[in-house]
Amino acid sequence: MKTEPFGPLDPALYREIVRRALAEDLGWGDLTTEAAVPADAQAHARIVAGVPCVVAGLDLAEETFRQLDPRARMTRHRHDGEACGSGTAVATIEGRAAPLATAERTALNFLSRLSATATATRRFVDLSRGRVLVLDTRATTPLLRTLEQYAVRAGGGTNHRQALDEGPLVESKHVRLAGGVRPAFERVTRAVNDMPVEVEVRSLDELDEALDAGVSRVLVTEVFVGDLAEAIRRTRGRAQVEYSGTVTPDRFEAIVATGVDFVSIPALTASPGAIDFRLEFELAG
Repeated sequence: MKTEPFGPLDPALYREIVRRALAEDLGWGDLTTEAAVPADAQAHARIVAGVPCVVAGLDLAEETFRQLDPRARMTRHRHDGEACGSGTAVATIEGRAAPLATAERTALNFLSRLSATATATRRFVDLSRGRVLVLDTRATTPLLRTLEQYAVRAGGGTNHRQALDEGPLVESKHVRLAGGVRPAFERVTRAVNDMPVEVEVRSLDELDEALDAGVSRVLVTEVFVGDLAEAIRRTRGRAQVEYSGTVTPDRFEAIVATGVDFVSIPALTASPGAIDFRLEFELAG
């Protein structure tokens, strides 16, 4: 796990993604806007949150508008990582009316999806009260992991791994294919030298095998729920414990109370839902 502080994304990481998203939405052109909106009309518009949320994705929204109107200007009233209430204007955009109208849906898609991840993450971080680290997983939308894990950081969470080369995690499939916890762990340890190796265990017997082999961090999943408290007792002073699985706010409290060190939540990026944002237009005088 490599902890990355929250800060703005390098535009090079999302510029091409925005370009491709606009191309997907436009096809051969925005027939309705081109016919209805005068080409020389100017407008300003407010991005308004429809529900309380943590904002994430304003850089992508601005990039979306600016790719269609390079002279568009965005003024931010909230910043990524900040909470806002329902009805809050998070930003104002000024520019040519037609490009702003055409870019609306793509910009709001980025903003609503990433804000949903940030909002869900913040809820769990607040519930943790500093007792555990809230982690994401690699259950992300293909090609959008950089953006979705950025949103996790905006919500106060921590990225577990951004790619497979950032740290070895011996999962149950590796254990089965290697012939057991110990041989899988020992092979990976020899291969990666000084890198810490995390091992998934699916029973108390596998946990004991991992601890006897010298594993310093174990991953337990939902199949372990009934034995989680006992797993924590056995690992005290010997290994850190990460729990991963379907985690709701109600279940989260009980999981944290067992004394785990980390909770990784696939739903933060796999199924965060969407935050309602709208763009309110007015013609410029």
